[in-house]
Amino acid sequence: MKKIQMQTPLVEMDGDEMTRILWKMIKDELLLPFIDLNTEYYDLGLEYRNETDDQVTVDAAEATKKYGVAVKCATITPNKARMEEYTLKKMYKSPNGTIRAILDGTVFRAPIVVKGIEPCVKNWKKPITIARHAYGDVYKNTEMYIDGPGDAYLLFKGENGEEKKELIHHYEGAGVLQGMHNLDASITSFAKCCFNYALDTKQSLWFGGKDTISKIYDGRFKEIFAEVYEQEFKEKFEAAGIEYFYSLIDDIVARVMKAEGGFIWACKNYDGDVMSDMVSSAFGSLAMMTSVLVSPDGYYEYEAAHGTVQRHYYRHLKGEETSTNSVATIFAWTGALRKRGELDGNQELMEFADKLEKATLGTIEDGRMTKDLALITTLKDVEVLNSEQFIIAIREKLTSLM
Repeated sequence: MKKIQMQTPLVEMDGDEMTRILWKMIKDELLLPFIDLNTEYYDLGLEYRNETDDQVTVDAAEATKKYGVAVKCATITPNKARMEEYTLKKMYKSPNGTIRAILDGTVFRAPIVVKGIEPCVKNWKKPITIARHAYGDVYKNTEMYIDGPGDAYLLFKGENGEEKKELIHHYEGAGVLQGMHNLDASITSFAKCCFNYALDTKQSLWFGGKDTISKIYDGRFKEIFAEVYEQEFKEKFEAAGIEYFYSLIDDIVARVMKAEGGFIWACKNYDGDVMSDMVSSAFGSLAMMTSVLVSPDGYYEYEAAHGTVQRHYYRHLKGEETSTNSVATIFAWTGALRKRGELDGNQELMEFADKLEKATLGTIEDGRMTKDLALITTLKDVEVLNSEQFIIAIREKLTSLM
């Protein structure tokens, strides 16, 4: 069979631990036999990030600007334990946070719905898409440990010499201190991405913050969303028969739990991190959620919404069998390949992405799945496959579709 050709490279960002193992399996079994794969490769594994002082992450993000489409494996964001484990030069920031800051986009995450995996929230009938702001907050924070009594101030020095100064806290003893920031331009881009995506998908948009407590910081999000909606989107939303509303984050959470789904839930950066895991887990599995970073400049970066599956990786290193769900990582590749095909006018590549997704879901619906899904499926007499067997089963079905 003649392999599908690609006119333009997509940016490939390799990752860490068990997802790195799956990454190679997916390429070897599901992509390379069918596509003359054209990628510009960047190793975002923690060892190489350390070797390059994290410059490789910046280079990968800049390459995404050049080529327009990227696909990323899950990566480790190091904590103190990881620093010791990998003998790191320093505690590097989240690679995702770095990439999001450079591309200044919005992350849209939606559950992958498949027959036999029912949401544990019984009234959820349709997917809930999380729109996660991709800049600032704790992901670009500055923090320090305070080891004794003293005063902490928030200080701003303007270029015109103006100073603003507010007392944060008088420390009687040791404690911690954290500073966060955000930008009007980034919040505006976030708002516009959300409103446009809602119109494109004909879904209502919900947004929640905590402006009763964070009156200036969260209040600015509320103000900018309201201004952008009134000035640019209100009439379009009304014509499309969809709605936008803002409420406190705790009220939004309560509404989400009682809703049927079929809407976009816009979240600030940290809220989106947490709530996307909650939504994906409630729909079935953390490994059953798509994630795409969409930049206002038209750049796209696809990834799985979950982590590096550390526990399975340690078992893999011991030579033990694992049954790791690779669906979200497969869908990261299909999303990137489809978008690459769309931008290049490559119909064959787009159709391949569709067939790979169909083969993946069809394998599960045939009752062949990884352990995490077998534990929650409503299908009877299912076959539990290990990590490699599942990918090979998908290849068998894909080959028949091709």
